[in-house]
Amino acid sequence: MKYYLVAGEASGDLHGANLMKALKERDAATEFRFFGGDLMQAEGGTLVKHYADMAFMGFVEVVINLNTILKNMKACKQDIAAYQPDVLVLIDFPGFNLKIAEYAKSVGLEVYYYISPKVWAWNQKRVLKIKKIVDHLFCILPFEVEFYKSWGMEVDYVGNPLLDAISAFEPDPDFLQQHQLTAKKIIALLPGSRKQEITYLLPQMLAAANQFKDFQVVIAGAPSFKADFYSQFLSDQKIPVVFNATYDLLTNAHAAIVASGTATLETALFNVPQVVVYKGNTLTIAIARMLVKIKYISLVNLIVNKGIVTELIQEDCNELKIAAELNAIVNNEASRTAMLRNYDELDQRMGLPGASAKTAGLIIKYASKK
Repeated sequence: MKYYLVAGEASGDLHGANLMKALKERDAATEFRFFGGDLMQAEGGTLVKHYADMAFMGFVEVVINLNTILKNMKACKQDIAAYQPDVLVLIDFPGFNLKIAEYAKSVGLEVYYYISPKVWAWNQKRVLKIKKIVDHLFCILPFEVEFYKSWGMEVDYVGNPLLDAISAFEPDPDFLQQHQLTAKKIIALLPGSRKQEITYLLPQMLAAANQFKDFQVVIAGAPSFKADFYSQFLSDQKIPVVFNATYDLLTNAHAAIVASGTATLETALFNVPQVVVYKGNTLTIAIARMLVKIKYISLVNLIVNKGIVTELIQEDCNELKIAAELNAIVNNEASRTAMLRNYDELDQRMGLPGASAKTAGLIIKYASKK
């Protein structure tokens, strides 16, 4: 079968790659064409556009880059029309992908959506539109099934694909030596994968982490950037930036400061105590605070529905508060132990690996019926 996939950010690239691998295991005659990234490209097929040219985060940022976004949408629709896939799989990235879904339905394509749009966070009435333009929705968070059911929509819960990626990961025994890391305990900085979030967050992360002189600070570099991009934030500081090795970094980390997003859940699943941070355009945050109707922003806290990890947002995201929270998880054994104990509850709720395989099986099953 011919598959067309659309992923617009680093996490979607990871989940898309694992799904592609699972599809190939079940469907020998598989062809792929996609919007995605390096991980998806490594699985084969044709990369049409890299997510580095697509990921704009925040209301204001979207408006500023609207022309680029519209051009990308037009290009995606035209390419889908030319390719005529048997299966269209849209992965997260709702601002873009729901428009693509709407187009696909208008031309008679069946739409498969992997990783639910976070409509439970704000403007929940978008579910009504999703019911019309998405044929099969595959959810990865336990509480989403009941949410959609309350709106009269049946969805498939497939588990979380991060568990697949982590279970398949094999630590590099030479990681520390290869990156010339010292014997000090490591504080990992995960500032995100988008230019604007790195620009907002990394200076505050560095200012806080550098106060801990007995620790080695290491930055997880986003694969869509080069080392010189990070140099502008470092001045003369000799702080390592590691690329394509985030899981190795988390394997060796004692604590972490993490940008809100998928990485918070990854960090927790590696049992690394963390401080979650988020900062953005002032107007974007003001709009979000009016619209978003959830108690937490990190997936860790959302899944267990309680404040396991501290979230420092906007004005609270400053070096003093970050350093204070970091101190609690590196120097206060009681606080550190409590967070790790709460991670056990998270593990229980997450369940077992197998999301990619289950989703691939359901896609093939539904497509075959069609």
